[in-house]
Amino acid sequence: MRTRGLRGALAADTELGAGNVLARVLAHGADPDGPGLTFDTPVDGHPGEQPLTLGQLDERVAARAAWLHARGVKPRDPVAVWATAAADMVLSFLALTRLGAIPALMNGRLRPEIAAEYIRRLRGVGVLADAEHAELLAGHDLGVPLIGTPAEAGAGDPAAAPAHYRHHPDDPIVITHTSGTTGVPKAVLHSHGSLFAATRHLLTMPQAQGTGRILSALPAPHTATVLMVNQALGNRAEMFLLSDQGGERVLDAIQRWRPDGVFGFSVTWAELARFDLSGYDLDSVRLWFNTGDCSHEPHVRRLVAVGSRDTVTRQGRVRVPGSVFIDGLGSSEMGHSMFHITHTTETDRYGRCVGRPYRFARVAVLDAEGNELPPGQVGFLGIDSPSLFKGYWNDSVTTYRFRLRGWYLTGDLVHADDEGRYYHLDRAVDSVTTGDGRRYFTALSEERILAACPDVTDCTVVIVAEDDAVGTDVLLELAAGADPAADRTEAVRAALGADLGATLRRVVPVRSADIPVTVTGKVRKVALRERYLTQASS
Repeated sequence: MRTRGLRGALAADTELGAGNVLARVLAHGADPDGPGLTFDTPVDGHPGEQPLTLGQLDERVAARAAWLHARGVKPRDPVAVWATAAADMVLSFLALTRLGAIPALMNGRLRPEIAAEYIRRLRGVGVLADAEHAELLAGHDLGVPLIGTPAEAGAGDPAAAPAHYRHHPDDPIVITHTSGTTGVPKAVLHSHGSLFAATRHLLTMPQAQGTGRILSALPAPHTATVLMVNQALGNRAEMFLLSDQGGERVLDAIQRWRPDGVFGFSVTWAELARFDLSGYDLDSVRLWFNTGDCSHEPHVRRLVAVGSRDTVTRQGRVRVPGSVFIDGLGSSEMGHSMFHITHTTETDRYGRCVGRPYRFARVAVLDAEGNELPPGQVGFLGIDSPSLFKGYWNDSVTTYRFRLRGWYLTGDLVHADDEGRYYHLDRAVDSVTTGDGRRYFTALSEERILAACPDVTDCTVVIVAEDDAVGTDVLLELAAGADPAADRTEAVRAALGADLGATLRRVVPVRSADIPVTVTGKVRKVALRERYLTQASS
């Protein structure tokens, strides 16, 4: 079946959901010799960076399903998966959902004691862990056995795999987790129907340029990777998944694999911005797609200056220099980015604008009581979408703490303009409100500093409030060749504005390694605030 007809058939398939895309694509007549997935590590003797066809992918998934089934894994059994390789995470997800089990995908960079506590709280039936992570778990009380390694599961007999589990839209199909800014990350539960809602909507629309040959620089255990794997399979696109999302690794993969689209988080774009991109062959890239936190203007501008894109003119469709960057705002809980805005070399709407919501989402700016606020007023972002997560696994207290008058509260502070565009100002936990009603935002301040200081590639603003006093510390990551001894205090103070600039205590050049981040690359500003609060009082 041709891709366009297949996409329409998939969108109309009522049995299709996030837990059975591979099976349903084949059932609708997709060519088994067509594209499956490409991994950067070997899979059961198949070389790394060599594509698996759709049929080979199905066989490798069936082998793992048979192996897991033989070890007693049944429908609705939670199974933790802790590994580094993208192949281990994705193939384990596909195999477990084929059985109707519930994979709990864990970021490989969790500290062992945190990982062990997270596994205990899942109350599952076992753990799949690669050799490195199995060793890290040794001596910890997990409450469940180690089943084996994801690679061992590839030794199963595909012919012995049980029939595909028949999912209901409400069936749980994956548990991912939040970034874990403090303590144990929250376990985010998605259903067969909820995690496919956005993909089903996108299948009804024309396929976007830059989605035919995709490089995924998304963390493999993240909700976004599950979404993109399903979208690639449904679009019959080629996809290469990286296990390491560092800037050099991504640039090298672009040059060798020549994707037309690169998908990642804002932390990846910040890393790429540290390089002189003109020295790399990035001509194949038409699209950069960002999810998670929205991206900073200087990082976006560096990316859209390279690559090329198709555009429609009076002379017809032509290829022009400069790529497209689609920005948005999403989280594990949202199930997909809720907003989108498109940047090219010609666009100029930044200032942390995340654009308009997707048609499948309903959004609002709310006050503390859940009342909707008019354009221009800052409030909490509320979401109502069929893509929303179903709650935090084994934690109904936290689940309902983030629900208010029918809205899910994302923890973000935003405002809307009169034309229906939304602007992200900060995470609520990172902002500071003073006793006289003034509110200071760290993310918006970082945007302004980066725009004002061209020799700064990234920055972190920490605002500390204590005893009715506010102090602001700014950490700068400098471009190669920038003078670390130069005094940038006044430039930073001017970028912050009169009110917040008056609270500036220090401007410190740092290395990126000095900034504590979560397992998904978000800066742990809570930890930084505690550090600088301690320094200020000592």
